[in-house]
Amino acid sequence: MTAGDLALTLAAVLCSIGFAALIVVLVRVLDTLKALRSEVALMREETRPLLDDLRMSADEARDTMDAARSDLERFDRVLGSAEAISDAVDGSSRVAKTAFSVPAIKIAGLATGTSRVVRRMRGRDRHTEIVHVPVAPERRRA
Repeated sequence: MTAGDLALTLAAVLCSIGFAALIVVLVRVLDTLKALRSEVALMREETRPLLDDLRMSADEARDTMDAARSDLERFDRVLGSAEAISDAVDGSSRVAKTAFSVPAIKIAGLATGTSRVVRRMRGRDRHTEIVHVPVAPERRRA
C-alpha cells in the first residue's frame, strides 16, 4: 500500500465518520423540529379562544367608539345651536335694556320727585333730614 492509497483510505474513513456525525445531528434536529411543531400546535389551540375574545372585544370597542363619536357630533350640534341662541338672546337683551332703561329711569325719577312734592305739600316730610357738616378750622402756617 502506498502513501497515496493510505491517504485515500484515511480520507474515506474520516468522511464516513463525518457523514455519520452529520446524520446523527440531522436526526436530532428533526426530533427537535417535531417537538417544536407539537408545541406550536398546542399553543395555537390554547391561544385561538383568547384571540377570538380579543377580536370580539376590539369589535365591541369599535362599536362603542362609533356610538360615542356620533353622540359627540350630536352634542356639538346642540352646543352650536345653544351658542347661537345665547348670542341672539344677548343681542336682544342689549336692545331691550337700551330701549327700556332710559324711560324706566325717567319714570322712577318722576315718581320719586312727585312723592316728595306731595309730602312737602302735606307737611309730612319725615325722611328729610338736615345734616350739618363740621368744617375744620384752617391751620395757621408758621
